[in-house]
Amino acid sequence: MTGDLYFEDFCVGQIIESARKTLSEAEIISFARDYSNLPYHTDPEAAARSMFGGIVAPGYQTAALTFGLFVDTGTFRACGMGSPGIDRLRWLKPVRAGDTLQVFAEIIEVSPAQSTGGRDAVRIAYETRNQHGEAVMTLTSLHFVRRRPVE
Repeated sequence: MTGDLYFEDFCVGQIIESARKTLSEAEIISFARDYSNLPYHTDPEAAARSMFGGIVAPGYQTAALTFGLFVDTGTFRACGMGSPGIDRLRWLKPVRAGDTLQVFAEIIEVSPAQSTGGRDAVRIAYETRNQHGEAVMTLTSLHFVRRRPVE
């Protein structure tokens, strides 16, 4: 856990590392049946005949897992105020059953509000790596964060 961070605690170049999570075939199939019902995500036999050669996780499952692992660091526990969206998302390698993922989140921009009552923001470049240290996904997004409360 990172702890209670506020806008003042973020700096460009800061890297926050998540815990690790191993993804099972059952988790992949369950997610895919609800959100990406394609044979290479849900049917082991069809997936074996696909270009992937086996079951692979839907990209959006990797994205959801990435943000979940990041949130679990506690970084936004005290300061999080939402996000206007993702700037860039790239899937670089398939995620397979048994892969263990970890997130490395680098602060690439710290932007104070431009007006009184505005929102302070941090832009984060996320890199999700597998157990071999290979990047499987990158994502960049802007997040609104609170300043430290005045006592």
